[in-house]
Amino acid sequence: MNPELETLRAKANNLPLLPGVYIMLNEKSEVIYVGKAKKLKNRVSSYFHGDHLPKVAAMIDKIADFNVIVANSEFEALILENSLIKRHKPHYNILLKDDKGYPFIRIDMKKPYPVMSVASRHGNDGASYFGPFGGRSVSHEIIRSICRTLLLPDCSRSFPAEIGKERPCLNYHIGTCDGWCLPERNAEDYRSRIRQAVLILEGRSEDLLSEIRGKMEAAAEEYRFEQAARYRDQMRAVEALVNKQRVISTAFTDTDALAFSRGALCCFSVLHFSNGDLAGKETVVIEEPIEDDAEAIADIVKQYYLPREGMRPGVILLQQEPEDREELEALLSEGNRRKVHLEVPQRGERRRLLEMAEMNASEEILRRTTESRRRSKTLELLQKMLSLEHFPERIESFDISNLGNTGIVAAMVVFRDGKPLKRDYRKFRMKDMPIQDDYASMYQAVFRRFRRAADGDEKFSDLPDLLLIDGGDVHAATACRALADVGISLPVFGMVKDDRHRTRALITPEGQEIGIQGTQAVFSLIGKIQEETHRFAIEYQRSLRLENYGSALDKIPGVGDKRKADLLKAFKTVKAVRQATLEELCAVVPKNTAAAVYSHFHNGEAGDENAAELQNPEEEESTGL
Repeated sequence: MNPELETLRAKANNLPLLPGVYIMLNEKSEVIYVGKAKKLKNRVSSYFHGDHLPKVAAMIDKIADFNVIVANSEFEALILENSLIKRHKPHYNILLKDDKGYPFIRIDMKKPYPVMSVASRHGNDGASYFGPFGGRSVSHEIIRSICRTLLLPDCSRSFPAEIGKERPCLNYHIGTCDGWCLPERNAEDYRSRIRQAVLILEGRSEDLLSEIRGKMEAAAEEYRFEQAARYRDQMRAVEALVNKQRVISTAFTDTDALAFSRGALCCFSVLHFSNGDLAGKETVVIEEPIEDDAEAIADIVKQYYLPREGMRPGVILLQQEPEDREELEALLSEGNRRKVHLEVPQRGERRRLLEMAEMNASEEILRRTTESRRRSKTLELLQKMLSLEHFPERIESFDISNLGNTGIVAAMVVFRDGKPLKRDYRKFRMKDMPIQDDYASMYQAVFRRFRRAADGDEKFSDLPDLLLIDGGDVHAATACRALADVGISLPVFGMVKDDRHRTRALITPEGQEIGIQGTQAVFSLIGKIQEETHRFAIEYQRSLRLENYGSALDKIPGVGDKRKADLLKAFKTVKAVRQATLEELCAVVPKNTAAAVYSHFHNGEAGDENAAELQNPEEEESTGL
């Protein structure tokens, strides 16, 4: 128990019985939790009495002090709490990772060939935005349906840059695209088709149908029956699209059903309904246990809906009435195009929608729990194979990457419960390392990581149950020596690779190999850890390489980021680029760029006949290149 508990309890008992916000601080005066209270004295003092769930108890153990801000009203306290959570992102508050609002469909009509894309927010860039719609999957399906109906391109080709460069793709041959990449098609026909898409997105399908019907009748009167038949088919396709995608004609969702279910995890499910039809679904999984259901519901509602200003539904259905319901409704209604009502239905159709949301949350927990059990079983097998004293909940892995004697770095990745924990990944640039030495580099990386832990650095405070080292027994023994010098004892194993650079076995610091290929689940997990560690190390080393080498190429006119990346990818170093012949450079970048690079590094020597020829567009064209 926190040794300062009595002091904190006495401080809490002296608080006023007024609404406000309390801010929990750790010994470094960092904000670890922000809460709101109707009566500060009662709420804050409750933390220092009685038993609590493990997460809350862990937080209380880290509380060194707290501050309070008295508010004029509960509504003011609600706004202040939300603002402080956004600013500090406290570790022990329920925090949602995704703060995107309902997506829009964006079309920039200023471009000669406008395309439909999904945008997270409404921008002020002069483009047209339609929506918002219930979710990203719904938005993408709407775009696909409109493209197929109006025979617009649904491929990755860029227009007009790629017109006529290649044969039409499969979509053209199966009749779902009019082949806008063909040279005979023109931009005005394309834009006319996009304007038809705009009518659909604006909910003006009848106007579009009337327009197509007029063209069909005109074609028939002029005896252009084949053209008239195409207009007839287009009318039918539009009618089918409108019937299938009812959500397209609606800009805002009418009702959301937000429900949660608890099991090994806690999951919130949000169903978006428009005119009684399901328009989208989202789920939010929270791994930590929840102590107070009503408080958790209020937290989720605030964090999920407040970023969606102007796009909140008129009604949000909930299983329980949240704390400060009236204040929360007022806060959600601010800046919205309609008043927001929070309801807790007891029967009828709305209760059925809420039960549907709860069922989705339960199914998501079941799916995640099944995966979790599989990972847990794999870790149990690993614990047994390695004779580990503790269950390997947290595994850390180290790898070294270098480019000769330069850019020597180390990477540390973390797997918790069999999954990557990327927020705990760490990178180390080797210090005082004039030449390549993998063993010295591994010692330094491991020593620095665990020295930080021994010194009380919270970013390194969580110790692993198992340490994996990329390399053999000597690498593992080196890591053990670094741990011993810090005063920490952990199980350490090296990852021995086969000819294809895959981990085939684990090895102890004493040289005893432990085969893992016979246990597929363990073999797959260790292989995944090894690949992720190697990837992270290589990416860090490559980023430093580009950082160090980029400046020399930046000075060359006409060499942008893409050409620079192409050169470094092909030649690895600026030195190799400098030593390359003109012909070798031409094999990587366009000839005029190659000439500029060669000239830059050879003091104008590229001004010979070959370079002049390469820089002359007429000569270039005459060669057919």
